[in-house]
Amino acid sequence: MAKLKKFFRYENVGMLFVLPAFIYMLVFVGYPIIRNIILSFQDVNAGNLVRGTKNFILFDNYLELFQDSVFTTSLWNTLRYTVLCLVFQFVIGFALALFFSQRFSFAKPVRGILLVPWMIPVTVTALMFKLLFATDIGVINFILRSLHLIDKNIEWLTTPGTAMFALICANVWIGIPFNMILISTGLTTIPKELYESASIDGAGKVQTFWKITLPLLKPTIESVLILGFIYTFKVYDLVYVMTSGGPVNSTHMLSTYSYKLSFEMFKYSKGSAVANVLLIILLIVGVFYIRVTTEGEEE
Repeated sequence: MAKLKKFFRYENVGMLFVLPAFIYMLVFVGYPIIRNIILSFQDVNAGNLVRGTKNFILFDNYLELFQDSVFTTSLWNTLRYTVLCLVFQFVIGFALALFFSQRFSFAKPVRGILLVPWMIPVTVTALMFKLLFATDIGVINFILRSLHLIDKNIEWLTTPGTAMFALICANVWIGIPFNMILISTGLTTIPKELYESASIDGAGKVQTFWKITLPLLKPTIESVLILGFIYTFKVYDLVYVMTSGGPVNSTHMLSTYSYKLSFEMFKYSKGSAVANVLLIILLIVGVFYIRVTTEGEEE
């Protein structure tokens, strides 16, 4: 006991403050991940779960997955959805950040109002957009009919192409404030003297943007894109509420397909394998993010 007190007396006392969080993460995050990995190497379904037989089949679940057309569709959908959402979120968020960095009346209040979509729970946003894109009572179809752009209602959420478009619109609406606020924060770190010096030297706004703003925002842009990728790639609630992976599995993501396999088809091991594929991809991106941020700090 005396040695233990001596160990935590000086430089190691910080470990005592970290210990509760470490135990929490170990129990509620670490154990489920390890248990899920083990489950993916077993053959567990509704039938043998009751009997208590859990045979190890090693990589058979993963091999079966890559022969599953729905899985490959889900993987492609997740990548396409993530990339398209990131592009539109970043471009619009960047433009708004530049706009609200200018000094004019009501800039701060309006920027605060634009944060509301990010603060609303995702399920509420999903229900809002589900009503907006509804076939008969949807606002989108009403506006298009009023402008005489369409003759009959478009079935946004029950047609494969338009259903994915509706999901992307909903997620872009959520993600724009996140991009805007982080880029706005990055803009405040750029010294104003650089712009004044560039103006004296005769540089225009386009030149200062490409030569000063963009290079100095590189660490912020990297963080925004990587964090946006992580948040978007693991999407579940938005898709589940709006389309539930339909129509005909055309909007299934890795997360929703994992849920379907585990809790609707009761193929627990196969669902765990899908979740682990999602985990591996996000883990690789997370390691890349840590590497990028640590390199930036060293520089």
